[in-house]
Amino acid sequence: MTDASTPAPIRIDIWSDIACPWCYIGKRNLENGLASLAGDADAPQVEITYHSFELSPDTPVDFHGSSEDFLAQHKGITREQAKQMNDRVAKIAEQQAGLHYRFDLQQHTNTVKAHELIHFAKEHGRQVEMTERLMSAYFVEGRHVGRVDELVELAGEVGLDADAARDALESDHYLPAVRQDQAQARAFGINGVPFFVIDGKYGVSGAQPPEAFAQVARQVWAEHRGEQPAS
Repeated sequence: MTDASTPAPIRIDIWSDIACPWCYIGKRNLENGLASLAGDADAPQVEITYHSFELSPDTPVDFHGSSEDFLAQHKGITREQAKQMNDRVAKIAEQQAGLHYRFDLQQHTNTVKAHELIHFAKEHGRQVEMTERLMSAYFVEGRHVGRVDELVELAGEVGLDADAARDALESDHYLPAVRQDQAQARAFGINGVPFFVIDGKYGVSGAQPPEAFAQVARQVWAEHRGEQPAS
């Protein structure tokens, strides 16, 4: 709720895939960047919405092989090169975002159902929490986030109704919303994630450092204040 003297919140729309390691790093960097502004006399207010993007829509629900096997097949590289990629990303995740990736536990899978669950969570006011839970489950805990039973369990862990989540997933109720997000990404020319759209007019690509997100938030918040009528 705002009044005449309070700027509207900054809208941050984020296209991401829960199976994208840079998306989780970008999520945490954004959160840390915004948290660094909490002590400002006039800290920016934001509203964050996540949107669906599938990096590998042809991935089967049950991929039989390791993370290195998947990368080697998907990118046409050797398993050793794939391991080096994972080691590099894990180091960055740890050092920059405090995330403890476990690629040795990772279960690659199709993520469309996870995206449907995020839309279900959005309708029930738990989208950010659901996105965090899914990313942690996938990258840190080695959970299988492509199976309905596992997704229903994760939904319950963030306070969502498990039976309603199962009904939504089994009926494909939110699949059109996933496809709409993907169509919007194509319209924006988004071909990689994470991608952040701020107030519908500024695009930020990639897992930028917290300081970059803080700078953008301050700048846009100043614009919001300037748009308000003088009191």
